[in-house]
Amino acid sequence: MLKLMHPSARLCDGVSRREMLRAGGLGLMGLSLSKLLAAQARGAAEGSSKGGRAKSCIVLFLMGGPPQHSTWDPKPDAPAEVRGEIGPIATKLPGVQFGALMPKLAGMADRLAILRAVSTGDNAHSSSGYYMMTGRPHAPMNFENANPGPPNDWPNIGSVVARLTTPRSELPRTVRLPCHIYNTDGSVWPGQTGGFLGRSADPWLFRCEPASPDFKIPEFSLPIDVPTERLTTRRSLLGELNQKLATAERSGKLEEYDGLTQRAFGLLSSPQARRAFDLAAEPDSVRQQYGMSQFGQSCLLSRRLIEAGVRLVQVNWFRGPDEPSDNPCWDSHTNETQRLKEVLIPPMDSAFSALVTDLAQRGLLDETLVVCLSEFGRTPRFNARGGRDHWGSVFSIALAGGGTGGGVVHGASDKLAAYPQDGLVKPEDITATIFHCLGISPESEIHDSLGRPFTISRGQVLEPILT
Repeated sequence: MLKLMHPSARLCDGVSRREMLRAGGLGLMGLSLSKLLAAQARGAAEGSSKGGRAKSCIVLFLMGGPPQHSTWDPKPDAPAEVRGEIGPIATKLPGVQFGALMPKLAGMADRLAILRAVSTGDNAHSSSGYYMMTGRPHAPMNFENANPGPPNDWPNIGSVVARLTTPRSELPRTVRLPCHIYNTDGSVWPGQTGGFLGRSADPWLFRCEPASPDFKIPEFSLPIDVPTERLTTRRSLLGELNQKLATAERSGKLEEYDGLTQRAFGLLSSPQARRAFDLAAEPDSVRQQYGMSQFGQSCLLSRRLIEAGVRLVQVNWFRGPDEPSDNPCWDSHTNETQRLKEVLIPPMDSAFSALVTDLAQRGLLDETLVVCLSEFGRTPRFNARGGRDHWGSVFSIALAGGGTGGGVVHGASDKLAAYPQDGLVKPEDITATIFHCLGISPESEIHDSLGRPFTISRGQVLEPILT
């Protein structure tokens, strides 16, 4: 529902503006857009810094935890119960191998920076995911089904980027799609919102299924009974109403929420916003290159959003209703090899490689940082059910573009891909590097609701992977 007022705003006779609008038949268009606007609007203190090459960032979050052994860090000389059935494949880099199910990414290894010694030291989805998405360890660690909120309310990377950058278009500065991240019991992971920065800093969540034939974003769609001309009429009526009620509110909130309303109407009628979500405008050959999976089309959509001016897009691996409860998404506790072959790695290989190729062909790769990560990796040895369990001691991630150097492998795990051997990387080092590439000093400060300053990252910029 499109909210037009602060929930506490009341007229002098005690009737809320919401009640008045509903009573007057303006209960509006069934839109959820200004819920998103309200979460973005409240007083973002803007800042700027110099030095970064990237103008934008795309984060590909493979929730569940891919096995490092079958993706970025194969161990062909390890025992069978460690290396598994999926062997290695040679890459474009001499002496560097990837998992055999990633031939497209192997063929562009010269464009990638691989980190093989990432560690959270946390084996729980929720708390380790919080660490990866914020750069701050969860308290306590190894806490599954953790809920958002203090003391674990450090803002998401995208929230910090939104707070410290200027808008490039009418679209929001940071976006999450096509779904939020949650556990099988429905608990939502912490670290996905603005945290102590407040709801105004939440990355916008666009729930969508971009691979579906009838794909559309609900936030940019009018109900069937509200044609465009009626939208214009209602906008005029709301303007008149706000003018008449201006004297009833002296706190400034009226102007604030009137501004939200105008932004909502502006986005609904914005050709730029509508074009950004129009995947049908893409050639079929491009869509097929990304793959017609929900993840593949979400990656394509992220490229369109970056082109339209969004600063950071986090693409979460799609969790559909048919995901098995014992190994949903990349959480391969059972029958891992079959899941990797049939469901997981081929769509990822197509989507990630297509995104990098597409950005390069459009001249956007140097100014777009792409980061493919997860909350953790998988145990060195298979369990009795043919799967691997949670493992935060060491795992791998990959980066491309945005000032990172291609053809770089940083760090190494031991012979079982069980523990870091060299070049340890912590999540705070990843956030520091992302901020640096975007031209934001990791030593920049943000402030909580009490005005207390906090440095945005405690990590070290990973200079060896930068150009």
